[in-house]
Amino acid sequence: MKNTNALFSKDLILRAIIDSFKKLNPSKQIKNPVMFIVFIGSVVTTIITLYQFSGFNLQLSIWLWFTVLFANFSEAIAEGRGKAQAQSLKKMRTNTFARLLMGDSETKVNSTELNINDIVICEAGDTIPGDGEVVEGIASVDESAITGESAPVIRESGGDRSAVTGGTKVISDKIIVRITSKAGDTFLDKMIALVEGAKRQKTPNEIALTILLSGMTIIFLLAVVTLKPFELYALNYSSNNSSTITIPVLISLLVCLIPTTIGGLLSAIGISGIDRLTKRNIIAKSGKAVEAAGDVDVLLLDKTGTITLGNRMATEFIPVNKVDIRILAEVAYLSSLADETPEGRSIVVLAKEHFSIKSKHFNPNNFKFIEFSAQTKMSGIDIQEENSIKLIRKGASSAIKNYVKENGGDFSEEVEFIVEQVAKEGSTPLVVCENNKVLGIIKLKDIVKSGIKERFEQLRKMGITTVMITGDNPLTAVSIAAEAGVDDFIAEASPEDKLLRIKEEQAKGRLVAMIGDGTNDAPALAQADVGVAMNTGTQAAREAGNMVDLDSNPTKLIEVVEIGKQLLMTRGALTTFSIANDVAKYFAILPAIFVSLYAVNSEKGVLSTLNIMGLTSPESAILSSIIFNALIIIALIPLALKGVNYKAESANKVLQKNILIYGLGGLIIPFLGIKLIDIILNLFNLV
Repeated sequence: MKNTNALFSKDLILRAIIDSFKKLNPSKQIKNPVMFIVFIGSVVTTIITLYQFSGFNLQLSIWLWFTVLFANFSEAIAEGRGKAQAQSLKKMRTNTFARLLMGDSETKVNSTELNINDIVICEAGDTIPGDGEVVEGIASVDESAITGESAPVIRESGGDRSAVTGGTKVISDKIIVRITSKAGDTFLDKMIALVEGAKRQKTPNEIALTILLSGMTIIFLLAVVTLKPFELYALNYSSNNSSTITIPVLISLLVCLIPTTIGGLLSAIGISGIDRLTKRNIIAKSGKAVEAAGDVDVLLLDKTGTITLGNRMATEFIPVNKVDIRILAEVAYLSSLADETPEGRSIVVLAKEHFSIKSKHFNPNNFKFIEFSAQTKMSGIDIQEENSIKLIRKGASSAIKNYVKENGGDFSEEVEFIVEQVAKEGSTPLVVCENNKVLGIIKLKDIVKSGIKERFEQLRKMGITTVMITGDNPLTAVSIAAEAGVDDFIAEASPEDKLLRIKEEQAKGRLVAMIGDGTNDAPALAQADVGVAMNTGTQAAREAGNMVDLDSNPTKLIEVVEIGKQLLMTRGALTTFSIANDVAKYFAILPAIFVSLYAVNSEKGVLSTLNIMGLTSPESAILSSIIFNALIIIALIPLALKGVNYKAESANKVLQKNILIYGLGGLIIPFLGIKLIDIILNLFNLV
């Protein structure tokens, strides 16, 4: 899927500016209680300015409107980035014709007329008319418009690669597809809506923070409302009878006191979390899923393809019964010539690299290849010689043991011992024999991905437990688990085992994340707090998960957790900054309002000692504060969209860093910023 790599672009900014004005609709403003108060204040100040015009009131009105517009702009630009990414998907959402199969006959219909469970035929060159599952055949499908990956993928009936997406294109062969979604409710339609943010709902954490900010706003509103009566009362006992507290000034005070910075950026932070996932080709079905990823306590990871490279590789030839190792390598090489599995190819590569064995040394006309089957658990080759036939086999130790004994050979204790030792190391032993004689063992090893152990260590520092899921026996599982550095493992895992483990962890109050691609993973994906389904998986898995990885890369689960953590860290950092910001603004605007309240004989009042910034005048202090309050929102938009720098740390360290950097920074920056604006305003006589 195409992504907008630049944080901002000319078109994006222009569209966001237009949307900022559209969002001035009161029905949209009221969704953000903090900014709705600012909106109402802007309206009231503007009305007062029209009836009681003054340059000071006019400037306050303008900057109050800028505060609202900048908050709208932050949300609009976050939404705009999502809409830009959805354009390539929208191009795919066109009506196509479908070859509907009805009994033995075929009818051509519009894709919008298809219903769930309809059967359609798709051949090379056809666009798949809707979401479905392949019920017959196998074909190459171009999914580049969705995934961005140019290489076609295989889709076939049965197994975990049967799901197809409407709008993708068949490159070769023929498949018969059963439609699983009606028009307008396809996976593509849902993706477009989610990427655009049209269905984005506030997350529980965001709702809780909104309630907190609303509560603070109400408290400050009540406090500000009482200031005018307090001033009128105090003036009765003061030699200065001039009132300094006007309605526009009170509104400015309220706007500076309430947490407008985080209030204006809150939506942008949430939308940007989904946006960062989308850039990595992960579609989150809700903001709640992104947030939950940041609070995950337990990660369930499949071994194959996630922790290991996905294929066992031949790493060593171990001869037995005093057989020369080169002879073992040659026989193993011959037994794997027709073996197209990754394991078989790795045996050929190992023999070539270590013993320089080449195909030209052998006469292929005398060969008869024996393909691997699940029943025999063996593969091999029969070689016709002048007066005899060489029967070469390789396979599981139990299968070769039976084969050798049936042909009058011996499966020695030496062979048994080596097989057992290889298994204990977490590797897979394949036994090689010629006729009824065992020549040695091929050691296949799951290769743990480079750097995966370090990533698990980072997760551990954050308090996240990693659990490896594998169908391997316990001996192999414990070896891989130790090498990869996971905290726990489930060996010989069944779908029921996964589901049971998730429920057990959740019963302890923990949040669980897992990945899956098969129909048998659907129950566990649905149960998990964060369920990442592979796009190559079945329709059941994609429906059950609350995220879909378009690249079908199982390691993305770790990235999902990191993005979720970054989202929460960003929200926490900017909330800390916003509250600290307000503290600094108190010292600017409160002394300005009450500077003359207790003044005697034209001297400054006692509250003037709080004017530690040395601001020029009350009007300059108020205007400087309101300008800074507006500008800081626009200045923090890039941080809200990009997120704070992520580093795997414990919650306590993150909190300490937020207080030190964003708390202390939030205190210092307003002092410098407000003072600078005060100097500029007075330098150009703007107040």
